[in-house]
Amino acid sequence: MDWTWLLLLLCPLMMIFMMKGMHGTHGKHEHQTEKEILELKKENQRLSQELEHLRKNTR
Repeated sequence: MDWTWLLLLLCPLMMIFMMKGMHGTHGKHEHQTEKEILELKKENQRLSQELEHLRKNTR
């Protein structure tokens, strides 16, 4: 039996399944990244306030 045709047909099918799988997890990663950005913004604001407080107390 000639397996080359099977391999040629299998490659596009595998690519479709892999792309579908990657697309499904992409949304979850974006949500996690947005959450991390919000946490970093809050931390940055807190540190900026602390820095300003320290500057006022050292003058």
